Amino acid sequence: MQNLYQIFDNSEQRQTETIAALDIGSNSFHLVVARVVADAIQVTQRVKHKVRLADGLDDKNILSKEAMQRGVDTLESMLDSLAGVSTHSVRIVATHTLRRAKNTQSFLRMARKVFPYPIEVISGAEEARLIYTGIANHTDIEGSRLIIDIGGGSTEFAVGKEAEPELCKSVQMGCVSYQKRFFCDGKITRTAVEKAITAAQQDLELACTNLRQTSWQHNLASSGTAKAIALVAHPNEENKAQPFNQHDLQLLLARCIEKGESSALDFDGLTEDRKPVFVPGLCIMLAVFQSLNLSSVSISQAALREGVLSELQGKQTSQSVRVRSAQSLATRYDVDTQYAHKVLNTCMNLYGQVKHDWELEAAKYRFMLGWSALLHEVGLQVNSRGIQKHSSYILLNSDLPGFNQDQQKAMGYLVRYHRKKIQTEDAPATLEFSQICLARMLVILRLSILLNINRQVVSETSVTCTVKDAKLKLRFEHDYLANNSLLMADLLKEQKYLETLNINLSFKEGATAT
Repeated sequence: MQNLYQIFDNSEQRQTETIAALDIGSNSFHLVVARVVADAIQVTQRVKHKVRLADGLDDKNILSKEAMQRGVDTLESMLDSLAGVSTHSVRIVATHTLRRAKNTQSFLRMARKVFPYPIEVISGAEEARLIYTGIANHTDIEGSRLIIDIGGGSTEFAVGKEAEPELCKSVQMGCVSYQKRFFCDGKITRTAVEKAITAAQQDLELACTNLRQTSWQHNLASSGTAKAIALVAHPNEENKAQPFNQHDLQLLLARCIEKGESSALDFDGLTEDRKPVFVPGLCIMLAVFQSLNLSSVSISQAALREGVLSELQGKQTSQSVRVRSAQSLATRYDVDTQYAHKVLNTCMNLYGQVKHDWELEAAKYRFMLGWSALLHEVGLQVNSRGIQKHSSYILLNSDLPGFNQDQQKAMGYLVRYHRKKIQTEDAPATLEFSQICLARMLVILRLSILLNINRQVVSETSVTCTVKDAKLKLRFEHDYLANNSLLMADLLKEQKYLETLNINLSFKEGATAT
C-alpha cells in the first residue's frame, strides 16, 4: 500500500493566500478566516463571541471599563486564530458602539497592548456599503436589492443593483440599545412593544424618506436579528433561515408578549444569548416593514465581514472606493480640478523629498496627503471667506465611503489648517496618525498650496526641499524669489505660522533647483 504521506506528492498545489476579517460589533465580535484559491474565497474558520459591548455605553456615551475589558479579552482570545496571517491580510472594523463612545481611543490603546492588528472605526455609511458588498459578492440574486442589517447599536440600509450600492443609510437604533431602552428589566409587555415600534418608526423617518425615492426588486436582511427571526418564525430540521413577512412578525410578537419575559422565550431556533435582544430586534424589524411597506424579506448569510473579505481579496479595494468618494465630492462642490491637480503634483513632489527623513514612507501618509490636496477647496462653494473651515466641516460630516473614522478626522484637520493660523490642540487623537506625523503632513500640504497660490501660473514651481528633524529648507531657482515678491511675503508669514508646530522654515535661492 502506498504511503499515505506520499499520496499528494505529485499533485500541483495552487497558490493560496490567507485573509481574515474581524467585525467588532455592538453585540458580537465575528472573526472569519479564509483562503483565496483561484479567485474564490474558502472560509476555513469562523469565530463568534457575544461581547455585548453596547451594554457598557452609558447615557453620556462613555464606555465602561468592564465592557472595554470584555472586548480586549475577546480580542486577545482570537490571536490563536490569526496566527500566521500577515498583518496586511487582516482587516478589523469596529461599528456603532466605538463610533459613539467618547473614550474609544482608550479602548483602542488597551487593545493595542495585547492585539497587534490595527482597528478601524468605520462610519455608518461605510458599514452599510461593506455589508452590501459582502451580500452582492456572495449571492446570485439578479436585479436591484434592498439590504437591511439590524445590529446591536445601529441599523444599516443599502440599495443597489450592481457590485456597488447607489444609496447607503445608517440609523442609530439596534437590538441592544432598544433592549436597554424599552426592555431593561426583561419584561415583555404590549405597552413596551408598542413604544419600541413607534420609537423605531420615528428613528426611521428620514432614512425611509430617502430610501423610498429609490426602487428595488428584492428585500434581503442579514446578521443575527434577521436570522433569529427567520429560524423562529419557520423552524426546520435543516436549520435554514426562510423568508418571513409582516404577519410572521406580528404573530411572533404576540407569542413573546404571551411569554411575558425574555428568559421564558423557549422557541426552537432561539439561542440563549439571543433571548434578551430578540424582542427589541423584532420591534425594529416590524417598524422597517411598516415604514417601507415591505411584503417579505429573504435572508442573506453574508454580512459585513464578508464585505471586508471581498475587499481584502482584491475584487475591489477601499482605495478605488475612495476615488469614487473624492470624485463625487469634487462634482457636488464644483471643485477646480485643474488647480487641485497642480496642488497634488507639488504635494507629491515635496512628500517624495522628505518622506524618508520625516518617517512618512508608509502608503497611508501619501494617500492622506493626496486626498487632502485634492479636496481642500470643497468649501469654496459655501463661501470663499473661511474656506478652510467650510472644507473641513464638509469632509468631517459627509458620508465618505472607503474612509474610516481616523482617516476622515485626519483629513478634516489637515484641510482645516491648510492656511492661516494653526491650532495644534485641534489635532485629532488617533492611533493611525501620530501627532508629529499629522504636523509634518500639514506642513507639506500648506507649502504645496502656498507654492500654487498664483493660479494663473501654468508652469510648476521648481523647488528642492530638505528636512532634518524640525528644520525644513526650501531652495528655489536663481532669482525666482526676487521676481516673485508676493511669494516671498507669503513665505515670511508662513515662517511665523509654522513656529506653532515647532517647525523652523528657511528658504533661499540657488543656482539650481531640481
